[in-house]
Amino acid sequence: MKKIEAIIRKSKYRVVKDALHAVGVNFFSYWDVTGLGNEKEGHVYRGVAYSTSDIQRRYLSIVVNDDFVEATISAILSSAGTGEVGDGKIFVSDIQECYRIRTGEKGGETLK
Repeated sequence: MKKIEAIIRKSKYRVVKDALHAVGVNFFSYWDVTGLGNEKEGHVYRGVAYSTSDIQRRYLSIVVNDDFVEATISAILSSAGTGEVGDGKIFVSDIQECYRIRTGEKGGETLK
């Protein structure tokens, strides 16, 4: 099992969600986050432009069986990109074990 964490533009969330559903990823968690990055967002207040290094993004946490990793990553890459700085990042890490609380079963079957 793998944990896929993706930081994407908030404006791309619905497209990414639909792409994940299309490849069979029907459960994941997400949070609205603020971070720092290479992109500089500009803001205008009372006619004065200023930039801030705080960037609003959406953080997705997805756990999938090994055979879904490539499809999940491809879905995110194809749907979240704009070709500009600030599109986000994807991180993949190993999950040692997973348990379903309701039944106590463990392993990859708990993700179905």
